[in-house]
Amino acid sequence: MSLTVLKGQLKRVHETSAHYRRQWDELGWHPDELRTLDDLQALPVTTKADYQRSLENSPPYGDFLAVPREQVARVHFSSGTTGSPTPVCWTKDDLDRWAELYARAAYSQGVRPGDVYQCLFGFAWFVGGLGGTLGYTKLGATVIPGGSGDTDRQIDTLFRYGTTAVGGTPSFLLHLAARARELGRPLTDSPVRHVMVGGEPGGAVAATRALIEREWGAKCFDGYGCLEFQPIAWECEAQAGGHLVEDFAYAEVLDPITREPVPDGEPGVLVLTHLDKRACPLVRWWTGDIVVLDRSVCACGRTDARLAGGVRGRADDMLVVRGVNVFPSAVENVVRRTVGGLAEFRVVLDPALADPATGYPTALRLQVEAPEAGQLPERLATALRAELQVRAVVDVVAPGSLPRTTHKAQRVVRAPAEREVSPRVP
Repeated sequence: MSLTVLKGQLKRVHETSAHYRRQWDELGWHPDELRTLDDLQALPVTTKADYQRSLENSPPYGDFLAVPREQVARVHFSSGTTGSPTPVCWTKDDLDRWAELYARAAYSQGVRPGDVYQCLFGFAWFVGGLGGTLGYTKLGATVIPGGSGDTDRQIDTLFRYGTTAVGGTPSFLLHLAARARELGRPLTDSPVRHVMVGGEPGGAVAATRALIEREWGAKCFDGYGCLEFQPIAWECEAQAGGHLVEDFAYAEVLDPITREPVPDGEPGVLVLTHLDKRACPLVRWWTGDIVVLDRSVCACGRTDARLAGGVRGRADDMLVVRGVNVFPSAVENVVRRTVGGLAEFRVVLDPALADPATGYPTALRLQVEAPEAGQLPERLATALRAELQVRAVVDVVAPGSLPRTTHKAQRVVRAPAEREVSPRVP
């Protein structure tokens, strides 16, 4: 990415985006002042709250929209789980770019024209399904837009039509694997060779990746994107961290508190700026995702920076347990390795295990499915203390008692929801 490209995009944004033109004019800042990449730090970050205020003040599309409404070819929405669904727009050129980036990423994982790709991401009100369909079609694969439902039919389709590549959330792919075993059709017998996962951190969790690869008999790759930036980073065949699409977005990594840049190799929040988006260009978008940049040359020969270890967690999901920062993805890694199998688990925020003065947890409470408790609670608690330096209270619950999902797994819940949880296994 060159300074010239970034400067050209910022000039276009200043001309077309009412939000940024107003903001920058009030700051007395003009894109002509961008002489080095560091000069971008003169601008404030853009947050989800900023975007939502824009929608409230200028409904229905907000004043981030930088093209006439007639040029909007596609609108996708957030899940709407924490408020009104948030629309993000694409022009036809934006959609072509999106497809090209997905196709490039899939090719780097070994997918080729003629492969049969079954898209297991959701389609209804979700960005993942159509994104996958666009990209693999562009690559030249035969695409089956299956979606994230009809489990038995998905399994039958995998075998009947010779699916060689799939994409979906780790939760749904593990759910399919468990059901396939019940049907006597283990997915290791299917022709699938490439598994791309996204929507959850599981693909970057070593133990979860190993579990998926074992259950599917295929190589598993982590893919990372968000509604506002599609895609952000995908792993190549080396599986050594997602390659940032640095010709599509300029990346910064900032301290979550001070919002100052952190050195490469140190964790911080990923902040992104579009380099050629037309419909809803964003500048210094605060993703909220904790990452670590690795700028060493990958074994595949590509030189784009990579996200070492994928997305470590979200800044707002991080748990602080007696001064130790703990991400749900780190807990997942320990649980998968210690418990094994396809059992579900979740972290419960229990007020009984919180410091009364600060409200911060003093220990984690985990619910884990297993046929019997045995020594599992002690063994898992010991592993969590050894690897994450936190105390844990482990409750073993009956297999199948925790909720399943075909979308994104909810790994952290609050204790009031636990009134209806199935009893422990004796």
